Amino acid sequence: MKKFVAVLSAAAMMTSLAACGYTADTANTAVSSAETTASAAESTADTAAADSYKVAIVQQLDHASLDEIRVAIEKELDAKAAEKGITIEYKDFNGQNDATTLNQIGTQVVADGYDAIIPIATLAAQCMTTAAESTKTPVIYAAISDPAAADLTDIDYVTGTSDALNTQSIMDMMFAVQPDIQTVGLLYSNSEANSTTPIAEAKAYLDAKGIAYVEKTGNTNDEIMTAASSMVGQVDAVFTPTDNVVMAAAAAVSETLTKGGIPFYTGADSFVTAGAFATCGVNYTELGTYTADMALDILETGVVPAYHVMDGGIITVNTETAAALGIDYSAFNDLAGQVVEVTTAE
Repeated sequence: MKKFVAVLSAAAMMTSLAACGYTADTANTAVSSAETTASAAESTADTAAADSYKVAIVQQLDHASLDEIRVAIEKELDAKAAEKGITIEYKDFNGQNDATTLNQIGTQVVADGYDAIIPIATLAAQCMTTAAESTKTPVIYAAISDPAAADLTDIDYVTGTSDALNTQSIMDMMFAVQPDIQTVGLLYSNSEANSTTPIAEAKAYLDAKGIAYVEKTGNTNDEIMTAASSMVGQVDAVFTPTDNVVMAAAAAVSETLTKGGIPFYTGADSFVTAGAFATCGVNYTELGTYTADMALDILETGVVPAYHVMDGGIITVNTETAAALGIDYSAFNDLAGQVVEVTTAE
């Protein structure tokens, strides 16, 4: 009996030890499993974060050129997201051409933690660059005619696309179809950085040819319309560069000048679809697409390249306006690799 009790006691002790050992192993396994699960969750979250981006698109104001660029940017971001299987969340902001409003948008965008900012036009780009200075959030601007003059170069978190204008090409177009021009009107906003260089280039070109010019400026729609109307009867042709203030009134300006028998030469094809006579410049849909691609490359690689000057040299002519003015524009075929004919958009 004593031996039997001893055997039972020993068996109980072994069972107890075995039970304790099993519990410890199970606990260790459970902890290890939990750590693995947590690690996997973190990895999944990191992957999801790497494949998801928030982009702010900040448009300086509403007009056809900038609208065309914004639509192209959004379309390309959507296409790249689908192609790469990633999420690109973007939101549109509009500064209505007001620096205070644009600065407020910049503050909001930075505070909300956007991964990149795409400002469209010069003032928007300048305000977004200032807002992103502390965080170094990438700023990829669209349609800056002269980035250096706008103080948008040599900043490590800023780049974008330039629609730099070949002013001489437009002047050459003017005299190719109107060789007897005596006076040229220069219509622009003196608050637009985009206009500074091309207007200076136009003056130099006309001075060299001994052609007179009349300058008219304005900073609101009403002022631009007054300036345009005052040119009727004074000039033989009018030139406006890629000026956002004039573009906002392009349809009305084009109608006024065409009725006055004055061809309106401009810096962008969107002016021409608004009723202006002709331009030689870049395609803004292509510019918007290129800008979106730059932004995504920067988000994926972290590398901010130098700004890119878009290829120009495309002559765009409004055939309705040409007919109303009675102008034969066949000479344009010798001045450009491509002549695009358009009509006035509704």
